[in-house]
Amino acid sequence: MKGPLMATAFGSTPRLLILASLMMLFALWSTAVRAEQPAALPDYGVEQFGQPPAIPDGDLSADLKAAAKMAFVDSIEGSTWGTDQEVALRTLAASKDPRLAWPISDLMRFAPGQALNVQLANAAATLLEIDMPTENHWGVITDHLIAWDVPAPPNYLSAKRAIFTGIIPGWDKIFVEGDIDWRMVSWGGVLIDDRAYDATDEQCNCIPAADNPEISSAAEATWLKDSDIVFGVVVNGEARAYPRRIMEVREMVNDTLGGRDLGIPYCTLCGAAQAYFTDEVPDGVERPILRTSGLLIRSNKVMYDVRTHSVFDTFLGHAVTGPLAKKGVKLEQAGVVTSDWGTWKKAHPETTVLVEELALGRDFDFRNGRDANGPIFPVGDVDPRLPVHEDVIGIVTASGKPVAFQRSKAMVALQGGQDITVENVHLTLDGGGIKAVDANGADLGSHQAFWFAWSQFHPETALWNG
Repeated sequence: MKGPLMATAFGSTPRLLILASLMMLFALWSTAVRAEQPAALPDYGVEQFGQPPAIPDGDLSADLKAAAKMAFVDSIEGSTWGTDQEVALRTLAASKDPRLAWPISDLMRFAPGQALNVQLANAAATLLEIDMPTENHWGVITDHLIAWDVPAPPNYLSAKRAIFTGIIPGWDKIFVEGDIDWRMVSWGGVLIDDRAYDATDEQCNCIPAADNPEISSAAEATWLKDSDIVFGVVVNGEARAYPRRIMEVREMVNDTLGGRDLGIPYCTLCGAAQAYFTDEVPDGVERPILRTSGLLIRSNKVMYDVRTHSVFDTFLGHAVTGPLAKKGVKLEQAGVVTSDWGTWKKAHPETTVLVEELALGRDFDFRNGRDANGPIFPVGDVDPRLPVHEDVIGIVTASGKPVAFQRSKAMVALQGGQDITVENVHLTLDGGGIKAVDANGADLGSHQAFWFAWSQFHPETALWNG
């Protein structure tokens, strides 16, 4: 097989960019270190994925360095993938160093063509000592890497940054050092939304955020059916509904409600709409304007501030890279209630709602379509206490303890008059959904999500059992 090694759906990647990427990768492999061994796996992880292979430490041999150069540098320099590269890849696969499967996985995410994908997958599978996947090669390989917590090779971020920014240059300010596990970062298949604040009327080849969205009264929203799902937010007594149909398209809204600035991400993959206050930041820091990066961490969208390019942990709300991380910015949450439009507007007759035009003429239902059979991106092992797509209401108590409440069970209990209290957290019904409040009824910033998402970002979470 001969031809370009890398391409994307948006056209061929410039050869020099990719060459630089792979030269960086070669430099990575030439660094001598001692690898950190993974922690003990939970029983359910072993049951699903088996035991990980032994992981060597130290530098690569001269022969392996030469094979890496042939497979990942000379192939780009010569714009070809032929017999010499195939032999080199087999040499790497025989190295018994599972760490090398991480950069191979990264390359697999962008590799064009089935034949090259299979070759890379076969090499990674050999390194991990698993059967060659028969389908979804990249997903299966990456699931094993995550579940087994295989250490990254030395200087991994430099290699990953070179690979990813060689494909999509808009990420050059995203891939920087910080409090983030870069092993878990993968491409979601879309480009970065890097439009400036309040320029979201401009079209983009991305998931288009909405800034300062137009709203209407409930009476004017005749386009919404009573059964349509909405995400309801109340701030300082002012209520607003964010229809799921719009959030499926936009995935990010920067809004002002009840005199407070908000950034509202919706991760379709996690079934989670969250509302972050963006007006409480250190002196000298502008309000963060949240955008979709096009990247994922264990099937959860990676959001960032378009002004500083600081990356945020979307699920937890704290900045993990860039100037905002250095200033310790952590965004507090407003509660988000998942309900239906009919019940929400009955409970909140003065509610406003985003206008239909913001859906851009689209009517997605990812939850009941694309995502109906479980996560479509690698997540590794999942806590088996609930099904992966079970809806939970998640909250962190005053003592720092994360707690998940199975929505269906909590709904029945609350409708039956049962008190649900854990430490300072009280669950209450609101507009057809559930939210967490304190003893005085003040909002504690809960939200709904799929179990796999809540449990992987809060691995020590308690599960309310009724």
